Amino acid sequence: MATMTAASTPTWATEKPTALLVLADGTVIEGRGLGATGSAVAEVCFNTALTGYQEILTDPSYAGQIVTFTFPHIGNIGTNDEDIEDLNPVARAGAVGAVFKADVTNPSSYRAASGLDQWLKKRGIVALSGIDTRALTALIREKGMPNAVIAHAPDGIFDIEGLKRRAAAWSGLIGLDLAKDVTSGQSSVWRETPWVWDEGFGEQPDPSMHVVAIDYGVKRNILRLLAGLGAKVTVVPANTGAEAILAMRPDGIFLSNGPGDPEATGDYAVPVIQDLLKTDIPVFGICLGHQMLALALGGKTAKMHQGHHGANHPVKDHTTGKVEIVSMNHGFAVDAGSLPTGVEETHVSLFDGSNCGITLTGRPVFSVQHHPEASPGPQDSHYLFRRFVNLIREKRGEPALAERA
Repeated sequence: MATMTAASTPTWATEKPTALLVLADGTVIEGRGLGATGSAVAEVCFNTALTGYQEILTDPSYAGQIVTFTFPHIGNIGTNDEDIEDLNPVARAGAVGAVFKADVTNPSSYRAASGLDQWLKKRGIVALSGIDTRALTALIREKGMPNAVIAHAPDGIFDIEGLKRRAAAWSGLIGLDLAKDVTSGQSSVWRETPWVWDEGFGEQPDPSMHVVAIDYGVKRNILRLLAGLGAKVTVVPANTGAEAILAMRPDGIFLSNGPGDPEATGDYAVPVIQDLLKTDIPVFGICLGHQMLALALGGKTAKMHQGHHGANHPVKDHTTGKVEIVSMNHGFAVDAGSLPTGVEETHVSLFDGSNCGITLTGRPVFSVQHHPEASPGPQDSHYLFRRFVNLIREKRGEPALAERA
């Protein structure tokens, strides 16, 4: 914007950046700050979903990450108390940073309780807008997910060299157990059922089965879908032993999603899963739970180059021959070539051929890499919850539910 001096000489005012994204290689990206002030160090990923930013930012699987949204307009419908996915909002499990292209406008939804900027402040999420997110996404695709520091200072004063050193010094997610940071502090019972338009959430008044969910960073909508199919769900901390779980006399065991390196969490979780597999209790795992089930069965996991983060990923279910569009959020994957005899691959990504599902031959045990509960995203894979419930019903001699209602 031009201004004129007394001598009619034009001068040009430039906007001072109030937020920075400083990559470990020394790259500095300037933007406009919003959300919490201060800084956070984490891994930068990109998410291609068009909707559901609140669910994404509160998904505990994003702990230790800064989410770059490829869709340019984020936050314009505001936020509310219903669209969160972590069990304990006070603990603020989820993404530590967010990157947007366009500035956030005032909310324009009848469900909005507050604007995104205010909500980000409350959640302690550092954010910036006004950058070329397409260029950042291209960088991640080329070089992989970088470690970085995201910083927000309203006065625009930064110790850039200090931020560079901090980003370069962070060890990253490999070898990092984050499930211990986002898991429940104690056992609890979940009865809330899925959201219904203009009615809100319901409650399961008369459960017909008992599912124990091991919480490595579980999302609310997973628990809602289980409750909606008739389950009383007991949520237990990630470090709960097999003996304590079996003492609850579960009809089924669920291994939840979560953040971090599955091998690190597996140090204490895999022996528990192996003990649980010695029983004939049906087991279902999602995301991190899928990876740790694979480890418990003798497979291996590996860090991905750019990961899978979005709500538009095609996955083929070999058990039905159908292709589903699914939600994904993972930076580690099961190495299909490492799966031992007796473990079958059931699902595969049609983007890159990576493993997205396994089953234990002849046993009521299976898992998937993607997020069939969506929230946000398509509901193509909701049938997997019915598949799990049918394993429980089969063991009890009850007729199966239709997988697709």
